[in-house]
Amino acid sequence: MKKVIITIDGYSSCGKSTLAKQLAAELDYVYIDSGAMYRAITLYFIQNRVDWNDTDEVNEALGNISLEFVYNPITNVSEMTLNGENVEHMIREMLVAEKVSEVAAIKEVREFAVAQQQQMGKQRGIVMDGRDIGTTVFPHAELKIFMTADTAIRVERRYKELYAKNKNITLHEIKENLELRDYIDTNREISPLRKAEDAIILDNSQLSTDEQLKLVMQWVEDAIMVQS
Repeated sequence: MKKVIITIDGYSSCGKSTLAKQLAAELDYVYIDSGAMYRAITLYFIQNRVDWNDTDEVNEALGNISLEFVYNPITNVSEMTLNGENVEHMIREMLVAEKVSEVAAIKEVREFAVAQQQQMGKQRGIVMDGRDIGTTVFPHAELKIFMTADTAIRVERRYKELYAKNKNITLHEIKENLELRDYIDTNREISPLRKAEDAIILDNSQLSTDEQLKLVMQWVEDAIMVQS
């Protein structure tokens, strides 16, 4: 069966990664978490006190960054490594979440990440989620999905995810962070978050993960049929 490229773009905490992982498992495709790449770059910048308003510092820092997804047989997923160190848990912390949209908006950072992502997709048979995957990274992907959900539901989902790691986190903090990230993602100059013209909108506000997967798998089958 012909392999295709599936892109999933959308707002924060819509469940893009969850869906992408499910699809990759169902189809035996490679899952690439583009958000993890930007988070890892942000983590490096924070740890090394890189002034991301200084282009020279940014370029020098990017030259010292090596990103790789390494399969973890215990969790059955590929996890983000930064210069050989597994940083999967560190990049999910609030400190990184608060800065990642700023860093991801930098032209040099996006060019660095997009080049690596396009290289990863040359073999096809991948599922990649992010903000500009269907518009910039893989504009000719066979199936493009744009995910959205009610803001209150997104806040609740994010709260449940972070509360397990930080009991002091509040709904207000989560809401402010999501609203800020939405604003930066949709208004940045380089590759802003937007729906590709040929993307299918998936509003999962009222869908369970199983219902969502069943619906999208039908879209995948349709996309493969067209290519066959």
